Formats: sequence, structure tokens, C-alpha cells
Amino acid sequence: MKIRELEIHPLLIPLKEPFTISLGTIEESNNVIIRIKTDEFTGYGEAAPAPRITGDTQNQIIEGLKHVKKILIGKDPFDIIRIEEEIDRALRGNHPLKNAVDMALLDLIGKEIKKPVYKFLGGYRSEFRTDFTIGIKKPEEMAKDAIKIVEDGFDTIKIKVGVDPEEDIERIKRIRDAVGYKIKLRADANQGWSPKEAVKAVKSMEKYDLELIEQPVPWWNIKGLRWVRERVDIPVMADESVFSPQDALRLIEEKAVDMFNIKLMKCGGITNGIKIANIAEAAGMECMVGCMSETGVAITAASHLVASARNITRADLDSSLTLVKDPAKGGVKIERGKVILPDGDGLGIEDVVVS
Repeated sequence: MKIRELEIHPLLIPLKEPFTISLGTIEESNNVIIRIKTDEFTGYGEAAPAPRITGDTQNQIIEGLKHVKKILIGKDPFDIIRIEEEIDRALRGNHPLKNAVDMALLDLIGKEIKKPVYKFLGGYRSEFRTDFTIGIKKPEEMAKDAIKIVEDGFDTIKIKVGVDPEEDIERIKRIRDAVGYKIKLRADANQGWSPKEAVKAVKSMEKYDLELIEQPVPWWNIKGLRWVRERVDIPVMADESVFSPQDALRLIEEKAVDMFNIKLMKCGGITNGIKIANIAEAAGMECMVGCMSETGVAITAASHLVASARNITRADLDSSLTLVKDPAKGGVKIERGKVILPDGDGLGIEDVVVS
């Protein structure tokens, strides 16, 4: 099996409503779909740039893929580690691009051996639950959104905070009052607080039974993460601070966090995501798999990662539900908060509508 062609397809899909976090607001997904073709099969991949987090743009990804095409043509997808090593030498960073290639290669491998990706990566589970995320709005609006999310069958809600600590506390209070204590709540500050603000806010939120607090301080402030973790009872999760397996090792060595949020667009694909999960498992830590503003293509790939690893115990894979339309045909199904893996070979994606 040899790679014969790389197709590059830019996407622009509006969100159902603007989505705000502490770093800013987005109104659309500017992603890139790729098709890697052999004589027998097509492998699908997706890059979802997030300039405020990964530093990439759609145009940068497209230009990078033109360079990567020269590396891919003629290669055997089963040589995935060697191929990705060559891409790493050619392009620094470019994690969303590298994810698109990684997932497409794994898709091809699965189709060749006639197995779903999660099965040959570990096969730990075939379904799991995801949360649904509420973007930053006025506290009363977020409480109304939370009620609707519960009515739609979700039992876990992720709440964006990190703008104003006092108002953030009010957001958590209003949502807890609205949904009661049987629903799990997670809070994500997206680097929005200083360490002192984080401790003050999180201590005030503890009475509302939060499951975790995600990335309370800037990504570079590892000592600040540890300082917060040592002073609050709620588990602290790293997101923007953990891109690579090397980042995971450093955070463990510094005793800075309790958990990792693995995202394919940060780490460069399932292959590196597994490495991070394995490092965490060796340290006795659990992980979550999250997403950027991704379609069902990348959400399906991320779901295969969740399904493959024992210590990936949480998922935040809701972004395809926030788009006006999802171009993915086939792939995972999300039914009332339950993510169900497809039975098909590879990723299980049948097609992607790119026009």
C-alpha cells in the first residue's frame, strides 16, 4: 500500500452561536480537511487551527500541507512513525496539521487490516460519555443554557470562566442552583486568572462540588499551577500547558497538576496522544480528551483515542454539535451525551462533504 495523492480542502462553517472563552470569541470554524489516497483506500484527516492556543491559521496549515505532500507521496502508511519523524524534521510546531496527517494514516492502516482504529490501539471501550460546554455569558444566561443541556441528556457540564473571579463564582453558583447536585460540573479558566485570583475563586467554588478546575493560570506558569494545586481541594487539570509528551513529563516532575487534557490539535495526533496518556498512567494520573472547534471528522478520531486507553476517564468532545452543519458522514454518534464508536474499519468515516 503506497500513498498516491494528498487532497487539501479548506472549510468555513459557522457556529450556531458565538462561543466565548477568556481568550476571546469565535463565530466560525476555519478548518482543513485532508484526504490521503492509496490505490485502494482514502484516509481522512482534519486540522482545526486555534490561533490563540496553537498559533496556527488555516492559511498556514494549507501552505504546510503543500510541503508535507512531497514527504507523503510514495510512502507506506504503515511506516507512520518514520513518516511523522520526517514531518517533524521538516516543520516545527504545526500540531493541527500533524494531527490531520496522523489520523489519516491511522485511518488507512485500519482500512487495510479491516479493524477500527481504537481496536488495534487498545480496544478498552466502545462507548463513553462526553460533557457539553457553556461559553462565557452573563451568569443568568449560562444557567438557562445549563438547564437546556440537561434536558438534552447530558449529565456533565463544562463551564467557561476566567474573566472576572467574582462573576465567575456567580456563574458557577447560578448553574449549580439551576441543575442541582446530580449533574457533574467542570470549570475551565483558559489561563484567565493569576495564581492568587485562582486560589480565591476556586476556594469559593468548592462548596458547589466542582469535579475539576482546568488551566486556571497562564500556560507558562508551571510554578503557579503547582501553587494553586497545593492550596485548593478541587483537582487541577492542565490544558494549554500540555502539548507534548515532554510537557507531560515536566508537569509530573513539578507535581503541578492532577490531570491532563489531551487534545489532538495540541499534541499532533492520536500517536502522541497515546504517549501522553501512557506517561500519565505510569504516574497514576487520569486524562481527559478535549477538542477545539472541530467537525465530526476530528471528533471521531479523538473518540478512538478515548476508547483505546484505560486512564482516559473523561471526554469533552462536543464541538461538532455546535456547528451549523457537520460535513462528516459516518463516524461517531452522540446520543444524549453518550459517544458511540462506529463499527467501520479505520476511523469509520464514510465521507466528508467539502463543497
